[in-house]
Amino acid sequence: MARVAGVSVPTVSRVLTGATRVSPERSARVQAAIESLGFRPNGAARALVGGRQPMLAVFAGNTTRFGYAATIQGIEEAARADGLMVVISVVETDDPAAVKQAVDLALSQPLSGAIVLEYDPPGVATLAAVPSWLPVVAVAAGGRSGSTVAHAYMDDFLGARRATQYLLELGHPTVHHVAIPSAGVESSRLLGWREALEVAGAAVPPVVQAGWDPMSGYDAGIRLLKDEHVTSVLCGNDELAMGLMRAAQDLAIRIPEDVSVIGFDDHPLGQLWSPALTTVRQDFVELGRRSFQLLKQARSGSESVLTSRIVPDLVVRQSSGAVSSSVRTHGAARVSGSLAP
Repeated sequence: MARVAGVSVPTVSRVLTGATRVSPERSARVQAAIESLGFRPNGAARALVGGRQPMLAVFAGNTTRFGYAATIQGIEEAARADGLMVVISVVETDDPAAVKQAVDLALSQPLSGAIVLEYDPPGVATLAAVPSWLPVVAVAAGGRSGSTVAHAYMDDFLGARRATQYLLELGHPTVHHVAIPSAGVESSRLLGWREALEVAGAAVPPVVQAGWDPMSGYDAGIRLLKDEHVTSVLCGNDELAMGLMRAAQDLAIRIPEDVSVIGFDDHPLGQLWSPALTTVRQDFVELGRRSFQLLKQARSGSESVLTSRIVPDLVVRQSSGAVSSSVRTHGAARVSGSLAP
Protein backbone atom coordinates (compact mmCIF):
# COMPACT_ATOMS: atom_id res chain seq x y z
CA MET A 1 0.00 0.00 0.00
CA ALA A 2 2.85 2.37 0.83
CA ARG A 3 4.31 1.74 -2.64
CA VAL A 4 0.98 2.41 -4.38
CA ALA A 5 0.46 5.63 -2.39
CA GLY A 6 4.06 6.76 -2.87
CA VAL A 7 4.61 7.27 0.85
CA SER A 8 6.51 5.54 3.65
CA VAL A 9 5.12 2.61 5.68
CA PRO A 10 5.04 4.74 8.88
CA THR A 11 2.93 7.32 7.03
CA VAL A 12 0.41 4.63 6.08
CA SER A 13 0.33 3.46 9.70
CA ARG A 14 -0.28 7.01 10.95
CA VAL A 15 -3.18 7.46 8.53
CA LEU A 16 -4.78 4.15 9.53
CA THR A 17 -4.43 4.64 13.28
CA GLY A 18 -4.95 8.39 13.40
CA ALA A 19 -2.27 8.55 16.08
CA THR A 20 -0.33 11.40 14.40
CA ARG A 21 -1.41 14.16 12.04
CA VAL A 22 -0.55 13.63 8.35
CA SER A 23 -0.69 16.29 5.65
CA PRO A 24 -3.96 16.35 3.67
CA GLU A 25 -2.10 15.58 0.44
CA ARG A 26 -0.44 12.42 1.81
CA SER A 27 -3.59 11.33 3.62
CA ALA A 28 -5.54 11.62 0.36
CA ARG A 29 -2.95 9.50 -1.44
CA VAL A 30 -3.17 6.78 1.23
CA GLN A 31 -6.99 6.83 1.12
CA ALA A 32 -6.88 6.49 -2.67
CA ALA A 33 -4.56 3.49 -2.34
CA ILE A 34 -6.89 1.93 0.23
CA GLU A 35 -9.82 2.21 -2.16
CA SER A 36 -7.89 0.93 -5.20
CA LEU A 37 -6.55 -2.09 -3.29
CA GLY A 38 -9.81 -2.87 -1.48
CA PHE A 39 -7.95 -2.82 1.83
CA ARG A 40 -9.85 -3.34 5.08
CA PRO A 41 -8.02 -2.95 8.41
CA ASN A 42 -7.99 -6.09 10.55
CA GLY A 43 -9.22 -4.93 13.93
CA ALA A 44 -8.47 -8.23 15.62
CA ALA A 45 -4.83 -8.26 14.57
CA ARG A 46 -4.38 -4.63 15.64
CA ALA A 47 -5.98 -5.41 19.00
CA LEU A 48 -3.66 -8.35 19.66
CA VAL A 49 -0.61 -6.26 18.81
CA GLY A 50 -1.69 -3.15 20.66
CA GLY A 51 -3.12 -4.84 23.72
CA ARG A 52 -6.67 -3.54 23.15
CA GLN A 53 -8.84 -6.64 23.45
CA PRO A 54 -12.27 -5.55 24.65
CA MET A 55 -14.50 -7.76 22.49
CA LEU A 56 -15.44 -11.41 22.10
CA ALA A 57 -17.10 -12.85 18.99
CA VAL A 58 -19.72 -15.57 19.23
CA PHE A 59 -20.57 -17.40 16.02
CA ALA A 60 -23.93 -19.19 15.99
CA GLY A 61 -26.13 -20.75 13.35
CA ASN A 62 -29.25 -19.54 15.14
CA THR A 63 -30.04 -17.35 18.14
CA THR A 64 -33.73 -18.18 18.58
CA ARG A 65 -33.54 -21.87 19.46
CA PHE A 66 -33.49 -22.60 23.17
CA GLY A 67 -30.09 -24.30 23.35
CA TYR A 68 -28.37 -21.65 21.24
CA ALA A 69 -29.92 -18.73 23.12
CA ALA A 70 -29.18 -20.18 26.56
CA THR A 71 -25.56 -20.93 25.63
CA ILE A 72 -25.09 -17.36 24.39
CA GLN A 73 -26.64 -16.10 27.63
CA GLY A 74 -24.00 -17.96 29.66
CA ILE A 75 -21.19 -16.64 27.47
CA GLU A 76 -22.45 -13.06 27.64
CA GLU A 77 -22.88 -13.11 31.41
CA ALA A 78 -19.37 -14.48 31.97
CA ALA A 79 -17.81 -12.07 29.47
CA ARG A 80 -19.58 -9.04 30.94
CA ALA A 81 -18.36 -9.97 34.42
CA ASP A 82 -14.84 -10.07 32.98
CA GLY A 83 -15.15 -6.66 31.32
CA LEU A 84 -15.61 -7.87 27.74
CA MET A 85 -18.27 -6.97 25.23
CA VAL A 86 -19.83 -9.70 23.09
CA VAL A 87 -20.54 -9.38 19.38
CA ILE A 88 -22.78 -12.09 17.92
CA SER A 89 -22.42 -13.20 14.32
CA VAL A 90 -25.20 -15.41 12.94
CA VAL A 91 -23.98 -17.80 10.24
CA GLU A 92 -27.06 -19.41 8.74
CA THR A 93 -25.37 -21.50 6.04
CA ASP A 94 -22.17 -23.47 5.53
CA ASP A 95 -21.63 -21.86 2.13
CA PRO A 96 -17.89 -20.98 2.07
CA ALA A 97 -18.48 -17.44 0.77
CA ALA A 98 -21.07 -16.68 3.46
CA VAL A 99 -18.89 -18.14 6.20
CA LYS A 100 -15.84 -16.16 5.05
CA GLN A 101 -17.86 -12.95 4.95
CA ALA A 102 -19.11 -13.49 8.51
CA VAL A 103 -15.65 -14.31 9.84
CA ASP A 104 -14.00 -11.37 8.02
CA LEU A 105 -16.62 -8.97 9.36
CA ALA A 106 -16.03 -10.14 12.92
CA LEU A 107 -12.28 -9.92 12.49
CA SER A 108 -12.60 -6.24 11.59
CA GLN A 109 -13.40 -5.69 15.28
CA PRO A 110 -10.81 -5.63 18.10
CA LEU A 111 -11.43 -9.20 19.24
CA SER A 112 -9.81 -10.99 22.14
CA GLY A 113 -11.06 -14.36 20.93
CA ALA A 114 -14.03 -16.25 19.56
CA ILE A 115 -16.48 -18.93 20.64
CA VAL A 116 -18.12 -21.02 17.92
CA LEU A 117 -21.37 -22.89 18.57
CA GLU A 118 -20.58 -26.05 16.63
CA TYR A 119 -24.10 -27.44 16.86
CA ASP A 120 -24.79 -27.56 13.12
CA PRO A 121 -23.09 -27.51 9.67
CA PRO A 122 -22.66 -23.69 9.69
CA GLY A 123 -20.90 -23.98 13.05
CA VAL A 124 -18.56 -26.71 11.78
CA ALA A 125 -17.69 -24.62 8.71
CA THR A 126 -17.16 -21.48 10.77
CA LEU A 127 -14.81 -23.19 13.20
CA ALA A 128 -12.66 -24.32 10.27
CA ALA A 129 -12.58 -20.76 8.88
CA VAL A 130 -11.42 -18.97 12.04
CA PRO A 131 -7.68 -18.16 11.70
CA SER A 132 -5.30 -20.09 13.92
CA TRP A 133 -3.79 -16.96 15.48
CA LEU A 134 -7.08 -16.04 17.15
CA PRO A 135 -7.86 -17.85 20.43
CA VAL A 136 -11.01 -19.92 19.82
CA VAL A 137 -13.22 -22.36 21.71
CA ALA A 138 -15.90 -24.61 20.25
CA VAL A 139 -19.15 -25.41 22.03
CA ALA A 140 -19.88 -28.87 20.69
CA ALA A 141 -22.53 -31.57 21.02
CA GLY A 142 -21.20 -34.79 22.44
CA GLY A 143 -17.55 -33.72 22.21
CA ARG A 144 -17.64 -33.71 18.41
CA SER A 145 -15.14 -30.85 18.00
CA GLY A 146 -11.69 -31.60 16.64
CA SER A 147 -8.96 -32.53 19.11
CA THR A 148 -6.85 -29.47 18.25
CA VAL A 149 -9.50 -27.00 19.44
CA ALA A 150 -10.47 -26.30 23.03
CA HIS A 151 -14.11 -27.21 23.48
CA ALA A 152 -16.91 -27.35 26.01
CA TYR A 153 -19.55 -29.96 25.43
CA MET A 154 -22.67 -31.56 26.81
CA ASP A 155 -22.48 -35.35 26.99
CA ASP A 156 -25.79 -35.85 25.21
CA PHE A 157 -24.64 -39.34 24.17
CA LEU A 158 -24.85 -40.34 27.83
CA GLY A 159 -28.12 -38.45 28.24
CA ALA A 160 -29.80 -40.23 25.32
CA ARG A 161 -28.53 -43.60 26.46
CA ARG A 162 -29.89 -43.07 29.96
CA ALA A 163 -33.30 -41.91 28.67
CA THR A 164 -33.56 -44.95 26.41
CA GLN A 165 -32.56 -47.29 29.22
CA TYR A 166 -35.23 -45.72 31.44
CA LEU A 167 -37.97 -46.43 28.87
CA LEU A 168 -36.77 -50.00 28.44
CA GLU A 169 -36.81 -50.45 32.23
CA LEU A 170 -40.45 -49.36 32.21
CA GLY A 171 -41.20 -52.40 30.04
CA HIS A 172 -41.30 -50.90 26.56
CA PRO A 173 -40.08 -53.47 24.01
CA THR A 174 -38.15 -50.80 22.11
CA VAL A 175 -37.84 -47.03 21.79
CA HIS A 176 -38.41 -45.07 18.61
CA HIS A 177 -36.35 -41.95 17.89
CA VAL A 178 -37.32 -38.67 16.23
CA ALA A 179 -33.97 -37.06 15.41
CA ILE A 180 -32.84 -33.46 15.10
CA PRO A 181 -30.72 -32.49 12.08
CA SER A 182 -27.10 -33.59 12.24
CA ALA A 183 -23.92 -31.60 11.66
CA GLY A 184 -22.55 -33.87 8.95
CA VAL A 185 -22.33 -36.94 11.21
CA GLU A 186 -24.92 -38.81 13.25
CA SER A 187 -25.77 -36.86 16.38
CA SER A 188 -24.55 -38.05 19.77
CA ARG A 189 -28.18 -38.29 20.86
CA LEU A 190 -28.91 -40.74 18.08
CA LEU A 191 -25.78 -42.75 18.86
CA GLY A 192 -26.60 -42.96 22.57
CA TRP A 193 -30.15 -44.10 21.80
CA ARG A 194 -28.92 -46.80 19.44
CA GLU A 195 -26.25 -48.11 21.80
CA ALA A 196 -28.75 -48.48 24.65
CA LEU A 197 -31.06 -50.55 22.44
CA GLU A 198 -28.23 -52.73 21.14
CA VAL A 199 -26.83 -53.40 24.62
CA ALA A 200 -30.31 -54.38 25.82
CA GLY A 201 -30.87 -56.64 22.83
CA ALA A 202 -33.91 -54.60 21.76
CA ALA A 203 -34.92 -53.99 18.17
CA VAL A 204 -33.50 -50.80 16.63
CA PRO A 205 -36.34 -49.09 14.70
CA PRO A 206 -35.68 -46.82 11.71
CA VAL A 207 -34.83 -43.27 12.74
CA VAL A 208 -37.47 -40.63 11.95
CA GLN A 209 -35.60 -37.56 10.71
CA ALA A 210 -37.10 -34.20 11.66
CA GLY A 211 -36.15 -30.54 11.92
CA TRP A 212 -35.84 -28.43 15.08
CA ASP A 213 -39.29 -26.91 15.49
CA PRO A 214 -42.58 -28.18 17.01
CA MET A 215 -44.34 -28.41 13.64
CA SER A 216 -41.66 -30.81 12.45
CA GLY A 217 -42.31 -32.92 15.54
CA TYR A 218 -46.04 -32.79 14.82
CA ASP A 219 -45.52 -34.07 11.27
CA ALA A 220 -43.22 -36.82 12.54
CA GLY A 221 -45.82 -37.79 15.14
CA ILE A 222 -48.57 -38.08 12.55
CA ARG A 223 -46.40 -40.48 10.54
CA LEU A 224 -45.03 -42.47 13.46
CA LEU A 225 -47.87 -42.79 15.94
CA LYS A 226 -50.34 -44.39 13.54
CA ASP A 227 -48.29 -47.57 14.05
CA GLU A 228 -49.91 -49.24 17.06
CA HIS A 229 -46.66 -51.03 17.89
CA VAL A 230 -45.05 -47.70 18.86
CA THR A 231 -45.20 -47.41 22.65
CA SER A 232 -42.32 -45.04 23.44
CA VAL A 233 -40.50 -42.24 21.66
CA LEU A 234 -37.29 -40.34 22.43
CA CYS A 235 -37.29 -36.97 20.66
CA GLY A 236 -34.14 -35.07 19.72
CA ASN A 237 -35.34 -31.93 21.50
CA ASP A 238 -38.29 -30.75 23.56
CA GLU A 239 -39.88 -28.77 20.74
CA LEU A 240 -40.13 -31.95 18.68
CA ALA A 241 -41.60 -33.76 21.68
CA MET A 242 -44.23 -31.03 22.16
CA GLY A 243 -45.23 -31.23 18.52
CA LEU A 244 -45.38 -35.01 18.64
CA MET A 245 -47.57 -34.91 21.75
CA ARG A 246 -49.99 -32.60 19.97
CA ALA A 247 -50.08 -35.06 17.07
CA ALA A 248 -50.91 -37.79 19.59
CA GLN A 249 -53.81 -35.71 20.85
CA ASP A 250 -55.15 -35.26 17.31
CA LEU A 251 -54.83 -39.02 16.75
CA ALA A 252 -56.72 -39.78 20.01
CA ILE A 253 -53.60 -41.41 21.46
CA ARG A 254 -53.09 -41.03 25.19
CA ILE A 255 -49.77 -40.02 26.76
CA PRO A 256 -48.36 -41.80 28.68
CA GLU A 257 -51.07 -44.52 28.78
CA ASP A 258 -50.60 -45.46 25.11
CA VAL A 259 -47.24 -43.87 24.26
CA SER A 260 -44.47 -42.57 26.51
CA VAL A 261 -42.54 -39.52 25.28
CA ILE A 262 -39.18 -38.13 26.39
CA GLY A 263 -37.70 -34.88 25.09
CA PHE A 264 -34.25 -33.35 25.28
CA ASP A 265 -32.86 -30.06 26.68
CA ASP A 266 -35.46 -29.16 29.38
CA HIS A 267 -37.14 -26.29 27.55
CA PRO A 268 -38.88 -23.95 30.05
CA LEU A 269 -42.29 -24.77 28.54
CA GLY A 270 -41.80 -28.51 28.97
CA GLN A 271 -42.93 -28.62 32.58
CA LEU A 272 -46.02 -26.56 31.68
CA TRP A 273 -47.03 -28.85 28.82
CA SER A 274 -49.89 -31.29 29.30
CA PRO A 275 -48.83 -33.79 30.39
CA ALA A 276 -45.59 -32.34 31.74
CA LEU A 277 -42.68 -33.49 29.63
CA THR A 278 -40.08 -35.96 30.81
CA THR A 279 -36.78 -34.72 29.41
CA VAL A 280 -33.00 -34.85 29.45
CA ARG A 281 -32.02 -31.63 31.18
CA GLN A 282 -29.02 -29.79 29.73
CA ASP A 283 -27.62 -26.70 31.46
CA PHE A 284 -26.77 -24.60 28.40
CA VAL A 285 -26.16 -21.45 30.45
CA GLU A 286 -23.45 -23.24 32.43
CA LEU A 287 -22.07 -24.62 29.18
CA GLY A 288 -21.70 -21.05 27.91
CA ARG A 289 -19.94 -19.97 31.10
CA ARG A 290 -17.51 -22.87 30.87
CA SER A 291 -16.69 -22.11 27.26
CA PHE A 292 -15.73 -18.58 28.28
CA GLN A 293 -13.47 -19.90 31.04
CA LEU A 294 -11.79 -22.17 28.49
CA LEU A 295 -11.27 -19.16 26.23
CA LYS A 296 -9.59 -17.28 29.07
CA GLN A 297 -7.20 -20.20 29.51
CA ALA A 298 -6.56 -20.34 25.76
CA ARG A 299 -5.82 -16.61 25.73
CA SER A 300 -3.29 -17.08 28.53
CA GLY A 301 -1.17 -19.20 26.19
CA SER A 302 -2.03 -22.70 27.42
CA GLU A 303 -0.52 -25.21 24.98
CA SER A 304 -2.68 -28.16 26.04
CA VAL A 305 -6.04 -28.87 24.44
CA LEU A 306 -8.68 -27.92 26.97
CA THR A 307 -12.07 -29.55 27.39
CA SER A 308 -15.02 -29.15 29.75
CA ARG A 309 -17.76 -31.79 29.93
CA ILE A 310 -21.22 -31.46 31.45
CA VAL A 311 -23.30 -34.55 32.18
CA PRO A 312 -27.07 -34.02 31.68
CA ASP A 313 -29.81 -35.20 34.04
CA LEU A 314 -32.95 -37.19 33.30
CA VAL A 315 -35.96 -35.29 34.64
CA VAL A 316 -38.97 -37.62 35.02
CA ARG A 317 -42.38 -35.99 34.67
CA GLN A 318 -45.82 -37.15 33.52
CA SER A 319 -45.22 -37.90 29.83
CA SER A 320 -43.54 -41.25 30.51
CA GLY A 321 -44.85 -44.37 32.20
CA ALA A 322 -44.91 -48.16 32.26
CA VAL A 323 -45.91 -49.93 29.08
CA SER A 324 -49.57 -50.85 28.85
CA SER A 325 -50.38 -54.54 29.17
CA SER A 326 -52.77 -54.32 26.24
CA VAL A 327 -52.32 -53.27 22.62
CA ARG A 328 -53.24 -49.67 21.96
CA THR A 329 -56.95 -49.40 21.31
CA HIS A 330 -57.11 -45.73 20.47
CA GLY A 331 -56.72 -45.68 16.69
CA ALA A 332 -55.97 -42.78 14.41
CA ALA A 333 -58.62 -40.11 14.34
CA ARG A 334 -59.01 -37.47 11.65
CA VAL A 335 -56.07 -35.06 11.82
CA SER A 336 -56.83 -31.37 12.07
CA GLY A 337 -53.74 -30.46 10.02
CA SER A 338 -52.77 -27.50 12.19
CA LEU A 339 -50.78 -26.97 15.35
CA ALA A 340 -52.75 -24.89 17.81
CA PRO A 341 -50.95 -22.78 20.34
